[in-house]
Amino acid sequence: MPAVLTLVDSLASVPAEAWDALHDGTNPFVAHAFLFGLETTGCLPPRYGWAPRHALLHDGPRLIAAAPAWRKDNSRGEYVFDFAWAAACEEAGIAYYPKWLVGVPWSPVPGPRLMARDEPARQALAQALAAHTRAAGWSSLHVNFLPESETYVFDPRWLARHELQFHWENPGWRDFADYLAAMTSRRRKAIRQERTKVAQAGYRFRIAHGDEASDEDLAAMHDFYRITFAQKGNVAVLTRGFFAHLARTMPRALVLVLAEREGRTVAGALCLRGGDTLYGRYWGSVEDSPGLHFETCYYQGIEYCLREGLRRFEPGAQGEHKLARGFLPVLTHSRHLVTNPHLDAALRPWCAQEREGVRRYRDLLLEHSPFRHAPAAP
Repeated sequence: MPAVLTLVDSLASVPAEAWDALHDGTNPFVAHAFLFGLETTGCLPPRYGWAPRHALLHDGPRLIAAAPAWRKDNSRGEYVFDFAWAAACEEAGIAYYPKWLVGVPWSPVPGPRLMARDEPARQALAQALAAHTRAAGWSSLHVNFLPESETYVFDPRWLARHELQFHWENPGWRDFADYLAAMTSRRRKAIRQERTKVAQAGYRFRIAHGDEASDEDLAAMHDFYRITFAQKGNVAVLTRGFFAHLARTMPRALVLVLAEREGRTVAGALCLRGGDTLYGRYWGSVEDSPGLHFETCYYQGIEYCLREGLRRFEPGAQGEHKLARGFLPVLTHSRHLVTNPHLDAALRPWCAQEREGVRRYRDLLLEHSPFRHAPAAP
């Protein structure tokens, strides 16, 4: 009997142990606790266009593959930008929404997307997703921020896109001094000056994991997060209840970097930890002080990785300023299945040109690496 694909509109119907058995547990963003928390703490209001349509592939009663998937009625919170695609469709009289998307809401973090017990099940899931997209009449299916190791399951019918992020990777440094020693003298001096200014201003830092964070810590971090989004004219969709949910259900995965001065908590960064990687997500401050952002979001995170033996630090999407602080440009991957043949034909050369442009930009940035020995492009 062939495997059967079903869609569910909530992870409430999927046992956590069955879902989490499909991935290796090193990426917290695809954990049942994280995704179910988004669903149950008010982080997915209908007006923002993320309606759960998770894909489950069963072999008899046994769950063998799954994908965190969503019906999208707009393109908010995706970070693989297709607003131009939607505008072109509207002009041509083609319905672009609703579309189907595999990924994690509000989280441009590479990680497992087609989760499976084995490789045949992963390939079967990819085929089932494509078939259902066409049968359901959706305009397109998007698999965003998948790991390079999963790209092989997508045949040439899928369009490929790249985005650029800046990641820190430890080749064997023992401490922050080792890390600085690998840099050019100019960058080493600049980082030391940045850190000295913050220390001289009286800021002190502490790390609080989820099981160490007080209610006051979580409330302060949520306030910082809201402040930053308000300053940028954006809506802070994650609720305080979601932060508390992470602390309760993923206590050692949640990492808060909190800055204190004169007895007050004045800034913070929210990170998640999984496997050998630290993921920086949100930051905010009630004080505007030179270097405070870099210290809270980057240098404290690097020191945490060095202390904890973590190999990678992914501090979030975008931000060329990260390059000067040791975060090197890397390509991220997404795949897109477009069901309208005319739209598909128009987008293929566009995607090829975009990929080449992103690769060239990555190579250009690597020429300006802050390290004495410039890395080669992968």
